[in-house]
Amino acid sequence: MAIERALISVYDKTGVAEFARRLTAIGIEIVSTGGTARLLRDEGVPVRDVAELTGWPEMLGGRVKTLHPKVHGGILFQRSKDSDRNQASEHGIVPIDLVAVNLYPFSATAQKLGVTPEELIENIDIGGPAMVRSAAKNFESVAVVTDPADYDRVAQEIEATRCVSLATRLDLSRKAFARTARYDGEISTELERLAANGKVEMHAAPELPERLHIALERRQAMRYGENPHQSAALYVPAGLAPSGIAGAKQLQGKELSYNNLVDLDSAWALAREFKQPAVAIIKHNNPCGAAEQDKLVNAYVKALACDPVSAFGGVLAFNRAVDAATAEEAAKLFVECIAAPGYSAAALEKFSSKKNLRLLEITKEAAARELELKRISGGILVQDPDLHILSEREMKTVSAREPTDEERRALAFAWKVCKHVKSNAIVFAREGETVGIGAGQMSRVDSVKLAVMKAQSPLAGTVVASDAFFPFPDGVEEAGKAGATAVIQPGGSVRDNEVITAANHFGMAMVFTGIRHFRH
Repeated sequence: MAIERALISVYDKTGVAEFARRLTAIGIEIVSTGGTARLLRDEGVPVRDVAELTGWPEMLGGRVKTLHPKVHGGILFQRSKDSDRNQASEHGIVPIDLVAVNLYPFSATAQKLGVTPEELIENIDIGGPAMVRSAAKNFESVAVVTDPADYDRVAQEIEATRCVSLATRLDLSRKAFARTARYDGEISTELERLAANGKVEMHAAPELPERLHIALERRQAMRYGENPHQSAALYVPAGLAPSGIAGAKQLQGKELSYNNLVDLDSAWALAREFKQPAVAIIKHNNPCGAAEQDKLVNAYVKALACDPVSAFGGVLAFNRAVDAATAEEAAKLFVECIAAPGYSAAALEKFSSKKNLRLLEITKEAAARELELKRISGGILVQDPDLHILSEREMKTVSAREPTDEERRALAFAWKVCKHVKSNAIVFAREGETVGIGAGQMSRVDSVKLAVMKAQSPLAGTVVASDAFFPFPDGVEEAGKAGATAVIQPGGSVRDNEVITAANHFGMAMVFTGIRHFRH
């Protein structure tokens, strides 16, 4: 079915003048509104005002301009039905075969500092979504374009055939309904900031909304999930530029797997904890080594020394661009993936011979306060992320002696790593490097014993971090026997006095944080 008439009304005017120009060049009439019509005329594109089409002016401050039977009738009537065609003719309704509409930037307005209720409400688009939904519903006859990125492919089809294929119209329809669904979800969530106490007032947004609307689009299909019999794909927030590990640019290597991405995300989260050059080595979603040093290569060497056996086949994340010296060391070990904010040309050359090694460049950091979701049968658990940064004043010494300055720095380092180890979590460390890690045990004392067993170098003079309190003194006793001199833990056990007594018996300094870092 040939395109005769297009209605174009857009807030985001990127590329719209060129798109309209290509349509008019082949004789398609352009109908438009307000600012879009002015822009097109300024660009020399002939335009017919919607008010001329409907016989009604824009009114109510622009709230009503396209909500009219001659607009929606022109979009919605079914070209294949005689009764629809006859009614359209009887009422002077002309067909609108293409609708190019994008919506007021409600989310951008909502995020403005000092936004008022009036601004929020007036940026709720009504006519735009109505036209989009009408066109998307009638995709068998009408093409709907909601994304400037689609202008070129639609224009090319029209230039070649004077039509838009049914397959393309269906694809555009799906995209349009996804856009209006996301738009309504954004509005529903943001309106939770409004309170009506005699008048409408703006309040702070709730930390966890009453209704959580999540719109995702598939970014990458995967060969399988955690296991070969499970299907999987990577989804990213719709309408936003991909970020973090999900938006990383793959520079070389095989296709990423589900497990690769899980481990990479854990590695990147840990590496980002540190200000100085740092590396995290992850295996099966647990750190098997981490270090923060003056140079990135030194951090890598020390992280690897913690547990080189487990590091084999793991993933690495660096919080700095990888240089040649670091790449040369890392290339000696078989690893699945590496993530970093960049790579020097020399580093890329070092890695180029390892064809299967996946190299990821983090091009945009993810939002810090993304909600964390976990599915359970029949529902989803939601929490804000664990972003707590331990301050000096929160480190309360409860033992007979204070930790030395060196111990205090080592404790702060171990505490950061411990937050990223599966519970029950125990980390033996020196300043800037892990020495032994015990993860995921059902008994805390067993986590201590596991960390001692896995340590590759002597533990004398190390410090210990525990993600939750020691329920009994036995865990501290095992750490003391292994040579640890200081402990950092949340405290809060009914047996805290016994645990402190055990620390004093071994001459250990003990610091309480009052903060727990469970990771299940």
